[in-house]
Amino acid sequence: MNAELPRRAWLRQNAAAVAGLVFGGAATAATRRAASPHRLVWQIDPKKCVQCGRCMTNCVLVPSAVKCVHNFDQCGYCRLCFGYFDPGATELTTAAENQMCPTGAIRRRFIEPPYYEYSIVEDLCTGCGKCVKGCTTFGNGSLQLQILHHRCVQCNECAIARRCPAQAIHRVPVEHAYRMKSQAASVTATWRHKEDGPAHA
Repeated sequence: MNAELPRRAWLRQNAAAVAGLVFGGAATAATRRAASPHRLVWQIDPKKCVQCGRCMTNCVLVPSAVKCVHNFDQCGYCRLCFGYFDPGATELTTAAENQMCPTGAIRRRFIEPPYYEYSIVEDLCTGCGKCVKGCTTFGNGSLQLQILHHRCVQCNECAIARRCPAQAIHRVPVEHAYRMKSQAASVTATWRHKEDGPAHA
């Protein structure tokens, strides 16, 4: 009986060690998969996007993982930005009633006459696409919708993609995730939209 107790303890200890190796190996494999440059992620093709508003309402996350990003290389730095100002604005000021964005997620900053810079506050953006529609219809199209991968949970089947009327959402290799309308655009420039945003939780 006394000899049996150490034997059982030894068996339990080895079983725990084997389980640790199995789970540890699975975790390592999962980490490698996540870091793999060949991993596929969901992304919007801005050339196909019609700014229907479904990115805001159909994502499994609230708020949506889809946000507006600003491709500064395409921007005209206009005084009258059609993505920033509501078409019915009575004056070109930063008053809320003059802005296109319902949450005030676009910041306007004077540079020098006649240029202004527009940046996106990521945490305020809902992905509604109203600013993108205005910029695409009347401007240079520098405001674009993107699925941000530090927010996206990478569902097996994207709920937004299922309902996208333009079929603009597809899986792409992670190294080519952020597609821009201008092939010459700098992806790094896109992320300047975070500069005014509050810290992430």
